Amino acid sequence: MRKFWSFIVYSCLLVCLMGCGGNQNQLSEVKLIKVDGSSTLFPVTEAVAEEFQRQKQGKIRVTVGISGTGGGFKKFIRGEIDIANASRPILKEEMEQARANGIEYIELPVAFDALTVVVNKENNWVDWLSVEELKKVWEPEAQEKIIKWNQIRPEFPDEKIALFGAGADSGTFDYFTDAIVGKPKASRGDYTASEDDNVLVQGVEGNKYALGYIPFAYYEPHKDRMKAVPIKWDKNKVKEPVEPSLENVLKGIYNPLSRPLFIYVNKKSLETKPEVREFVEFYLKNASKLTREVKYLPLPDSAYELCLQRLQKMQAGTAFGGIPEVGLSVEEIMNREPKS
Repeated sequence: MRKFWSFIVYSCLLVCLMGCGGNQNQLSEVKLIKVDGSSTLFPVTEAVAEEFQRQKQGKIRVTVGISGTGGGFKKFIRGEIDIANASRPILKEEMEQARANGIEYIELPVAFDALTVVVNKENNWVDWLSVEELKKVWEPEAQEKIIKWNQIRPEFPDEKIALFGAGADSGTFDYFTDAIVGKPKASRGDYTASEDDNVLVQGVEGNKYALGYIPFAYYEPHKDRMKAVPIKWDKNKVKEPVEPSLENVLKGIYNPLSRPLFIYVNKKSLETKPEVREFVEFYLKNASKLTREVKYLPLPDSAYELCLQRLQKMQAGTAFGGIPEVGLSVEEIMNREPKS
């Protein structure tokens, strides 16, 4: 009898181990692609990842984080992720660190954004703002000095401005400060900062005297609860204030706050992980449709073709040389020879 029960116990253990081993094998067969970075580009990449995974029926998993462009690049140049989402080009110091770590990358623009200046829905005094007025508010010298609305214009209320903007690890922060102040990362520090754009949306919605800046795709779903501010820029070809819209970005008249968005792909991942190449090709072939679905502006079809050619040729490097530039068209970017 003892032998009989020993046989039963052994058999159960064997079945259990075989079952566990089978599950482990199944889990090991799921291939993983790691993406992190810009919260601005997150909705586009998330939409692409969801559609890609649906078609792959669970055989490939794509994780998409939102640690901000700077945070994503930190992980990318350490080789921790396959793809970095970016709302600005890679910077010189990041290029140098990537080179030191042996990280090569393919730079691919995938969408447009209209960086949007927003105020609370109850704000009835702001019809438009100029780049000069925004600079007066956001430049480093404004800290603890320009604190009330009537310091922007005398006719504005004698009320304290509640400022909301991107955190220092955000590509939105870099682009906004470059476009408005004239130097990346040059900003006052006494404002509510976050790499999570949803935090900024909630802040502006909750304060009548708020002023902030967010990506257009985070404004669009909340436009009934906040107002977008038309922007006037003396260097623009249109002299009157221009409201942020995907149409105005495409016309090239929403300046200087329209910008391309990028993915950076680790070249080694492309060479050693076929699923990464498959995902990136899927991204470029489906970005036009999926970008529209999440209220972003797709690139022209010809730009996606150029991106696919760059991918096929494995042209590593950046078209910017580590120096941010404002107001470039995607054609100008793609016609430049990338440099590492």
